Amino acid sequence: MAVEVILPKVDMDMSTGRISSWLVEEGATVKKGDLLFEIETDKAAMEIDSPAAGIVRNITGKEGVDIPVGQVVAWIYEEGEAVADAPVSAPAETAAEAPAKAEAPAPVEAAAPVAAAPAATAEASSGVRASPLARRLAKEAGLDLSAIAGSGPKGRIVKADVEAAGKDGGAKAAAAAVAAPAEAASAAASAPQAMSDDQVLKLFEEGSYELIPHDSMRKTIARRLVEAKSTIPHFYLTLDCEIDALLALRKQLNDAAPKVKTGDGEKPAYKLSVNDMVIKAHAKALAMVPDANVSWTENAMVKHKNADVGVAVSIPGGLITPIVRRADEKTLSAISNEMKDLAARARSRKLKTEEYQGGNTAVSNLGMFGIKDFAAVINPPHATILAVGAGEQRAVVKDGEVKVATVMSVTLSTDHRAVDGALGAELLAAFKQVIENPMAMLV
Repeated sequence: MAVEVILPKVDMDMSTGRISSWLVEEGATVKKGDLLFEIETDKAAMEIDSPAAGIVRNITGKEGVDIPVGQVVAWIYEEGEAVADAPVSAPAETAAEAPAKAEAPAPVEAAAPVAAAPAATAEASSGVRASPLARRLAKEAGLDLSAIAGSGPKGRIVKADVEAAGKDGGAKAAAAAVAAPAEAASAAASAPQAMSDDQVLKLFEEGSYELIPHDSMRKTIARRLVEAKSTIPHFYLTLDCEIDALLALRKQLNDAAPKVKTGDGEKPAYKLSVNDMVIKAHAKALAMVPDANVSWTENAMVKHKNADVGVAVSIPGGLITPIVRRADEKTLSAISNEMKDLAARARSRKLKTEEYQGGNTAVSNLGMFGIKDFAAVINPPHATILAVGAGEQRAVVKDGEVKVATVMSVTLSTDHRAVDGALGAELLAAFKQVIENPMAMLV
């Protein structure tokens, strides 16, 4: 029987993907594990293997088109198997909701099956807006979803609503459900509404602009930023660090770097940047203040044993945050060479999923652009992010005398649920101690 080739979910936030290129043609014979196509997500390009051996038929996944995760893009037939025997796949599930199960379709008669239209979601079929988890919990508890008032977006029922209804037997939920429509209407009327595309364009003279459609990366960045600022209570702490000793040590280490032979001759084994030393200092600070090396979940605090530091890298169309794993244990030269490799592959969209997902914290450095200080947005599931400004010569007072020092301003953004003000201040003080006494990075 023909084996379906589906568009896989290769990214935690992925709901659709694009096939950038097919690596086989219709009718090609492949082995299990042979490369079939390259998929382009919002952050990287990945090659997808064949799930079975056989002949590739009925390629329906078009290149350069957004395709829902889980949708069939081709079939693999056994040798001699009739094309008409290929099954028609059920419509792909969306990232947010599972679709209602459709009845089994009739056998395929055409040579190329027609892509199935998206199925109605469970919400549409029942008339009740609820998350899949809420539906399951309500079913297990024997609760009527229609009698539960939703506290989620647009009145959607979420886990907390079902749990609350279960505690009081659903009485309060039923009463709330009666009042919910009026309350929702009132809230909708008073809540600020985003301007529509047409409303925005009417503000500008026709012909004075061009429209550049958002790609999947920009859409994902926008969605995650709104999610982060809407759901994470940000708290900001700023201080200045003197980095003259750090700059002197960096020069000394770079001058002492051994030479290695390459195809173009000899080159230093490493070339440290200030950012490499910031990554190491932040990782050491987290090791010194382990209570700040955490991630927030609703049921427990995730306390990490190592410092996995994400580093914001600007790429065409947006940014990505590759992760230096166990940065607290690595040498400066190892961090430097790893970051050069990660940044290069990030810009060519060749990072693996595990190389940019997860992590405990992040560093965002705009000092190379002359930015003095700024506050960065936390990237979930991180509880902190360190924003680094430019090092510049400033007048400082020492022992009652005005002297000149190279000063770098840094701002720590914290998730106040996980890292409160005092704990964040302790972490930032530890960072300052390491950055101003950089020999600590070598031991």
